[in-house]
Amino acid sequence: MQFIDLAAQYQSSKEKIDERIHRVLEHGQYIMGPEVSELERNLEDYLGVKHAITCGNGTDALTLAMMALGIKDGDAVFCPTFTFFASAEAIAFHNATPIFVDSDTDTFNICPDDLERRIERVISEGVLTPKAIMAVDLFGLPADYKRIEAIAKKYDLKVIEDAAQGFGGSINGRKSGSFGDIATTSFFPAKPLGCYGDGGAVFTDNDDIAEVIRSLRVHGKGIDKYDNVRIGMNSRLDTIQAAILLEKLVMFDDELIKRNIAAESYNSNLDVTYKIPYVPSGYFSSWAQYTVQAEDRVAAMEKFKKQGIPTVIYYKTCMHQQTAFKHLGYSDTDFPVASYLSDHVFSLPMHPYL
Repeated sequence: MQFIDLAAQYQSSKEKIDERIHRVLEHGQYIMGPEVSELERNLEDYLGVKHAITCGNGTDALTLAMMALGIKDGDAVFCPTFTFFASAEAIAFHNATPIFVDSDTDTFNICPDDLERRIERVISEGVLTPKAIMAVDLFGLPADYKRIEAIAKKYDLKVIEDAAQGFGGSINGRKSGSFGDIATTSFFPAKPLGCYGDGGAVFTDNDDIAEVIRSLRVHGKGIDKYDNVRIGMNSRLDTIQAAILLEKLVMFDDELIKRNIAAESYNSNLDVTYKIPYVPSGYFSSWAQYTVQAEDRVAAMEKFKKQGIPTVIYYKTCMHQQTAFKHLGYSDTDFPVASYLSDHVFSLPMHPYL
């Protein structure tokens, strides 16, 4: 059994994917070819956003968001401690300070109550300038954007949605990738919508932000590539990956249905000793991971291994526990929920072809 079966996915649409790739090989426009702009239009239509700007990978997408918002030294950006390293890395890369936030007990996403407490603490200390909230749609489930956006408005903060795992999820029909001032995603192969290499995208309804990001992803170019109006980066989605994503986007909604059928099967059949994932009313998960809790994780994972079922831990090390962020002085007692999760969660195989 495969934890994520990319081979089965490819075989299900092999002819169409091969045809798309062959077209690129024929026209030879490997960088920013016509498939890239076609994909961006299709992503805009799928999410209902004004602008989709593709880039090299999901980490670059977060970096572009930081750059577009002018995040810098002395700024505070609030993000969950229970997440993948890239979320906090993008903040620190711009010399800003990541302020970690505990998790919601049920959804594992950023806890709005703890978020507001930490914003008020930073304001009262007066050392850093609160600038933005980076919410992460963990394991396929969108964060609580109704509360997050209300908090952001109250404290005049920008909201960045890290939808790398949440792409395909929704809240009352509004899709992940359409929340906040800027949203980002990753097309890493293991993501709900993944290519066969690296890729990412940034989404926004703000025309000015979109114009800046389009410039930033190509060395800060102006009217043409030899007129650079700002310091940017080199982060372009290559045309072959765009071609693959175009075909995979066509079958994506069908795959989401299959993922949810698999999740319901887990929910119905897993032993009651496991705490299964919670999906709030009105929410739809894309099930990037199916993650359960067990009191004795080692024994539980060994039980599955003996049956030939692979398991993976996402995430056994929180951001506040990472060596790179030890200097911030946090302890596990600062994040009781996230610290508990990192010791007790593990994920079971999840893909549309189980």
